[in-house]
Amino acid sequence: MSLSQLQQIRDRFLPMARFVQTEYEFRVPAGYPIIHDTPERGVVGIELDPTHALHIVTDGDGLFADVSYRSSRYDARSSASREKFAGRPEIDRRPLDPNATDQTLRNLLAELMSRWNSQQTLLYITDS
Repeated sequence: MSLSQLQQIRDRFLPMARFVQTEYEFRVPAGYPIIHDTPERGVVGIELDPTHALHIVTDGDGLFADVSYRSSRYDARSSASREKFAGRPEIDRRPLDPNATDQTLRNLLAELMSRWNSQQTLLYITDS
């Protein structure tokens, strides 16, 4: 059942991912963004670079949205009482409703793009 639900989400998600792919083609490292389109294996998603990705996955029973990004230390003062290593990869797995709306999928993509755009050491990649 979960694979058919993933297929339904895939049909709505891929056009959005392809749009992001064309928009970010010249902003990300060479060879990226990569679209993963293997619903038969339980994965549909997009990678903006090696550390920023959104994958819609299934474990056979349920659907999940895996948002992966590089953790950064925004403010050393707010983390003074605990260890927080900048640059550590984070994978945020969230349950995804099988009847997720297009708005939910757009919000997940927007979060991924926002995290990529707001990296502390990111310089805009340009051809000039």
